[in-house]
Amino acid sequence: MCLAIPALLVEKRAHDQALVELGGIRKPISIALVPEANVGDYVIVHVGHAIGLLDPEEAQKTLALFAEMQSRTAEVQP
Repeated sequence: MCLAIPALLVEKRAHDQALVELGGIRKPISIALVPEANVGDYVIVHVGHAIGLLDPEEAQKTLALFAEMQSRTAEVQP
């Protein structure tokens, strides 16, 4: 199974590199596949690469679902 997650692009860097933020964690990624991405955009990240752009409203819905799943998992685990 593959998982791609929405992340906020917070900094563009040289050589098709960028910095994204997800849940307070910042991570460097490649934006070579999405060179049109700009600071403030949500990108879909898979294995350290942005593979697409995402509408901000859809990104927030997806992130809310992930947060809900994490919360429910925490309730079930001893």
